[in-house]
Amino acid sequence: MATIQKRGPYQYQVIVRRVGYPSQTATFETRAEAEGWASVVESEMIRGIFVDRREAETTTLGQALTRYGKEISPSKKSAANELLMIARLQKHPLALRGLASLRNVDFARYRDERLAEVGANTVRLELALFSHLFNCAKTEWSIPVQNPIEGIRKPKLPEGRDRRLVGDEEDRLIAAAKLCVSGNRGLVVAIRLAIETGMRAGEIASLKWHQVDFDAEIIRLGVTKNGCKRVVPLTKAAEEILWSLPEPASLNERVNSFHDTRGLSKAFRLACKKANISGLCFHDLRHEAASRLAPKMEAPTLAKVMGWKTLQMSMRYYNPTHAELVAAVRAH
Repeated sequence: MATIQKRGPYQYQVIVRRVGYPSQTATFETRAEAEGWASVVESEMIRGIFVDRREAETTTLGQALTRYGKEISPSKKSAANELLMIARLQKHPLALRGLASLRNVDFARYRDERLAEVGANTVRLELALFSHLFNCAKTEWSIPVQNPIEGIRKPKLPEGRDRRLVGDEEDRLIAAAKLCVSGNRGLVVAIRLAIETGMRAGEIASLKWHQVDFDAEIIRLGVTKNGCKRVVPLTKAAEEILWSLPEPASLNERVNSFHDTRGLSKAFRLACKKANISGLCFHDLRHEAASRLAPKMEAPTLAKVMGWKTLQMSMRYYNPTHAELVAAVRAH
């Protein structure tokens, strides 16, 4: 049964009560609007299809992001990076809006605005987080919302990177790295290991001495980016790099001074700037390693060395120069 009260000029409060359902309250400017809303709610209750939308209306996107960060993110390997992303997203004006009020057009506008600021892959990851949040809200938190991300176009990703070290860039980069980091030569070690082994930035930054097996000439990695453990064979140069470092007081010490990829990436960008090298990021060294190793082994072996689950990744990371391709066809 619906009760309508005039609470003041242009304020009509309607309350719908029915056995088996929580009371529903709303305020409208006219009595006709209040009666129309009450009629719809009562009809849905009578037919047994009523859904209480108050939680979706009162829960803001920012609050949902906070809950997601506490309940969902910690179970992910990328939890630390995702929490940083969540903190950034919570500063956006959309975070103040109720979940029920958010529509496809809001996120389509968000996509376009962000594409003018950052790369397509960053926007894709942000939209993926929003999408998973809405799915979790509906399936795990029982908040009656639809996923507005599913109905919008996703950013088109650019072609895979093929940047490699050219000319004397490697020497200039190493020279600049020596000026950027002192002590245990952390940046120099990270760069050389990346080129020799193809290890990812996160794998190098978190590497500890107990993972290095000099007898077997390998590095043992725990769960990596693709979700599997991996063994990294050491080239002679990589082994010499590690042997040249001071003996650790404990095998639980890190091999270098970096504690996360943010510090490593920042130091690498500074070294590139000092060396007057443009368009190079640390992950490009993984491409460099794969391209140097590829002519020496079959694709399945390269995939094992690099930690790829599919052979298609070989085509993505193997970026031979024109001269290398010519040398390959004239080798026999």
